[in-house]
Formats: sequence, C-alpha cells, structure tokens
Amino acid sequence: MTDKEEPSEAAVQAAAEVWVVVGRLRRKLQSLLGGVDGESDLSPAQASVLARLDKIGPASASDLAAVEGVRPQSMAKTVIALETAGLVERHPDPADGRRQLVTLTGPGLERRQDDREARRAWLARALDERGTEEQVRAVITAMALLDEVAQA
Repeated sequence: MTDKEEPSEAAVQAAAEVWVVVGRLRRKLQSLLGGVDGESDLSPAQASVLARLDKIGPASASDLAAVEGVRPQSMAKTVIALETAGLVERHPDPADGRRQLVTLTGPGLERRQDDREARRAWLARALDERGTEEQVRAVITAMALLDEVAQA
C-alpha cells in the first residue's frame, strides 16, 4: 500500500480496537501495582521513570524529562518522590561533575522487577482462563505484527 491509498476497512477497525484495548489493558495493569484497594503508592509517572531507568540505566533528570515528554520541573518532583521512597538515588555524572545522574537503588530495581512479574503473571493467568489455545496463539501472532508496526 502506498501512502496515498486508503487502508482497508478491516485495518481501520483493527486500529480502532487496538487503541481502545491497549488503553484498557494499560489501566488494568497499572491498577495491579496497588494494594488490596487497587491504589498504588507509585504514580504512573513514577512507575514510568522506574521502568525507563531499568531499561536505559542512569540518566539525568533533564534527559528523563525529555524522553518522558514532561517539563523538567515535573520530572524534578517525580525524582524527589522516588528518592524519598528510596527507589532512586542521584550521583555526580563522571563525565560532567555539574550534572547529577539518577540511578535505581537495589530496592528500586526489586520494586520494578516485582511489579513487572506481577503484571506478567496476572496477564498470563487471564489469557489462560479466558482464551482457548488457538486464541492465545492468535494473540502471539497479533503481537508480532503490532511490534513490527511499532518498529517501522
């Protein structure tokens, strides 16, 4: 398909459904980070920063703000909250002593891994309980396509 051709009706419907379902799934997975009442002690922004640091390693607050798409002032508040909770710490950048790098602490890394495993386990159980083997395999196939689209 060229850029000027219209997508098929099926592709338009799939895009709309993916958008809705991904939003619902994201909210559900985020709610799993909480306690009995579903409330998390981490905000979505804080959880996102932990995930980002786990993925990319140490980063300055200004770099984190840029990749997270927030104002530096907002990121400073997020980093302070995470630091107060003992989940991150700041150290001078060895390449530029004027900058501070934010890094995960041991408890921060453990929290990130625990949260990721809890969400993975919930989703695996839910797929097993609600889907047939064929449906679960279809999800695997669909995820491969969506990943290809995301990386294009």
